[in-house]
Amino acid sequence: MKVGLVYDPIYLEHDTGNHVENSQRLVAVLAHLERTGAKGSLTLLSPRRAALEEVQMVHDPAYVAAIESKARMGGGWLDPDTVMCPRSYEVALCAAGGFLTAVEAVMKEQVDSAFALVRPPGHHATHDRAMGFCLFNNVAIGAKFALANYDLDRVLIVDFDVHHGNGTQDAFYADPRVLYFSTHQYPFYPGTGGMNEVGTGEGKGSTVNFPMAAGWGDEEYLRAFDEVLVPVARRFRPQLILVSAGFDSHWADRLAMMQASVAGLAQMVGIVGDLARGLCQGRPAFTLEGGYNLEVAASAVKATFDVLLGKSEAIADPLGRSLRTNSSGFEEHIRRIREIHGLQSNC
Repeated sequence: MKVGLVYDPIYLEHDTGNHVENSQRLVAVLAHLERTGAKGSLTLLSPRRAALEEVQMVHDPAYVAAIESKARMGGGWLDPDTVMCPRSYEVALCAAGGFLTAVEAVMKEQVDSAFALVRPPGHHATHDRAMGFCLFNNVAIGAKFALANYDLDRVLIVDFDVHHGNGTQDAFYADPRVLYFSTHQYPFYPGTGGMNEVGTGEGKGSTVNFPMAAGWGDEEYLRAFDEVLVPVARRFRPQLILVSAGFDSHWADRLAMMQASVAGLAQMVGIVGDLARGLCQGRPAFTLEGGYNLEVAASAVKATFDVLLGKSEAIADPLGRSLRTNSSGFEEHIRRIREIHGLQSNC
């Protein structure tokens, strides 16, 4: 299998200082890939800069211009969570373009799958607002690009970041061409992603939220994937699968309270890979979202590559599984979500 890695040192130039979302995230991942020899098994892909018209498929032109202006003026805080430096506008265009490079590579069959190791992340960025460390919504831009440039009318976005991808949901809430599936701690930042948020108009039923209670771990995540994601994906029959890969649901990540492990995250990636092979000729493209424990991020990204390369036996989980999981309320919760989305017991 050929697995692509999209990366460029420009992503380190989004200087956020001591902010939890900082360049050391990518430095740690790359160092681990090199130290373990995993990088040598990957097809390196050089990102391009996203064109303005590509970014504006998702974002208000006035908002894009405001981000450019803020960078020219030296950057600064956009909200209490999100900060820019003078280079952030260019880096954000290259982050969006990096994911477009991943999408292009899988669609042109240059690789079987691809992972865009980019920053800033994107899934919180809305049509006209930066938030949650995000400037431009990389995965939403990728989906709009794929629909506009290839003979596609069904794209699945899987988002397993610990925070709900409100910007991605907003972009496709009324669009039946995009099935958005998200697992996320709830209630938690940004406050969206309730199970009854299912889309509107022609897009009703194309948003599938699986809010997770703090303390749930691998077993609950894997059941959410097996018992909700898999049947809704099979019913939808996507032609392309895009993934917002956040590794902050790990039990050692200090920004949330979920209890997933690296091994569990790898199994989730495996389920996505199986869906891609079974439904759309093996076309998954991943982009990095959250994940702020450096050891976890490095191990989880490598585990993702191991799964995509067909080397699941090579997965290393240095921190092991959590001993603090709590499954309370899960059975009724998953029953209600399956009922909302018309998933009968034989699905």
